[in-house]
Amino acid sequence: MSSPSSPQSHQIVVRNLTAADAPAVADISSRLYAVINSSWSEYSFLKLLRTFPEGQVGVEDNGKLVAFAFALIVDYALYGDEHTYRDITGGFQFTTHDRDGDVLYGIEVCVDPDFQGLRLGRRLYDVRKEICENLNLRAIIAGGRMPGYGRYKDELTPREYIDRVRKKEIYDPVMTFQLSNDFHVKKVLTNYLRADTESQSYATLIEWNNVYYTPPRPSLGTKSVVRLGLVQLEMRSTPGLQQFFDNVEFFIDAVSGYKADFVVFPEYVNAPLMAPFNAYGAAASIRKLAEFTEEIRDFFVRKAVEYNINIVTGSMPHYTGGNLYNIVYLCRRDGTWDFQHKLHITPSEVSDWGMVGGDELKVFDTDCGKVAMLICYDSEFPELGRLLAERGVRILFVPFCTDTSTGYNRVRYCCQARAIENECYVAIAGSVGNLPGVINMDIQFAQSAVFSPSDFSFPNQAIVSETTPGTEATLIADIDTDLLKELNIRGSVRNLRQRRHDLYQISLVSGQSSDPVVAI
Repeated sequence: MSSPSSPQSHQIVVRNLTAADAPAVADISSRLYAVINSSWSEYSFLKLLRTFPEGQVGVEDNGKLVAFAFALIVDYALYGDEHTYRDITGGFQFTTHDRDGDVLYGIEVCVDPDFQGLRLGRRLYDVRKEICENLNLRAIIAGGRMPGYGRYKDELTPREYIDRVRKKEIYDPVMTFQLSNDFHVKKVLTNYLRADTESQSYATLIEWNNVYYTPPRPSLGTKSVVRLGLVQLEMRSTPGLQQFFDNVEFFIDAVSGYKADFVVFPEYVNAPLMAPFNAYGAAASIRKLAEFTEEIRDFFVRKAVEYNINIVTGSMPHYTGGNLYNIVYLCRRDGTWDFQHKLHITPSEVSDWGMVGGDELKVFDTDCGKVAMLICYDSEFPELGRLLAERGVRILFVPFCTDTSTGYNRVRYCCQARAIENECYVAIAGSVGNLPGVINMDIQFAQSAVFSPSDFSFPNQAIVSETTPGTEATLIADIDTDLLKELNIRGSVRNLRQRRHDLYQISLVSGQSSDPVVAI
């Protein structure tokens, strides 16, 4: 039988890694890093693969995985040249991956000990360079181990050791290979990987520059300072659809005049149109109101383009397929639109109207980044906010409708918690006034607001701005989403990065029920 080093026995293929490679990754890693007792688990590999599948590549020989390389894209300015392996990987949670980043950061290269000497590492580095070029990233950066340094630590400083390796006076199995692949050493990192006793926790910060890199032109999608406009709408009986359109267009016009990027309306924004149907009874009248929903949506779509503003329409009843839903639309200023159903239905919505919940939690791309919408009661379920944060949401819009201060405070305090625990901004917009005789909508209480995380870069009490309670008003507030990146890396506390995934996990499970099923 041929040995691994026998030339005629090899059939080498370089490919992207898949979930089926998890056992082989864990096995190779555990054997290669047995000395330092630090290796990749199947769980960590699979999480990385879900985060950035195109950045994880491997080499197989005769169908067997024998080498692999892992990478992330990072916004390197957030870390600079002083960082640790834990910093750059987000504590193995890979929350540091940023598709809008500028650097491909290499976090692992492993070659099966039985297959070393075949220059498989060079193949992996060549593929990594192709990825960097194809994604138009400016450089590849990595922290390189110095496994040979332990033998010289008593006679050479790390800098002297690197110089000797560079002059080929000392052979280091990692650094010598990296230097031969056109990387240069930028500096020495201390305490880079504490478990790496072979390197005495030192590492070389190495870099390969992409000569084909073209700096991207600024675009709307890179906007970081976002202006929000919230409408605290007074509920008043409205005789017809045109009067409703006139009223909401007044607010769209006013908010857009301040060059706002979003205008946000409350839950059940069209409820004033329900009064003429009171005699039908609660269930029938809400279904009559739902007959206006698509026409109102189309109105908002047109106004988003006309006024150059993204509109969170506030929610409306929507009757389709024999079911009554609570739906909110996002009408983008480029003319496209999308929607989010309310997922958790309150007891009164069920008993009075026979409403049901949706079964999809959505994230929306906009010219101001990723946003999401949760309707009122949904904000009181922390699992939803966390799932959205894991998918990159930085602004969460919550249109709400509450009748008393007790109901309002549930929404308010839960939304403040969502902002802190998920390192995002939360904008809540509610209604005031009254609608006599309209079941479930007769009285309203609100204080609309924009909430932030709580740290030194954010406002005192984590409140960007808020309206006077109980009166019709608009609120204009600026938020800076770049501050969220800084918080995630250097915040006083780091709620997203320091979660104990070894103890608990949250995932959205698709099923037949109307509510999302969350496994913890």
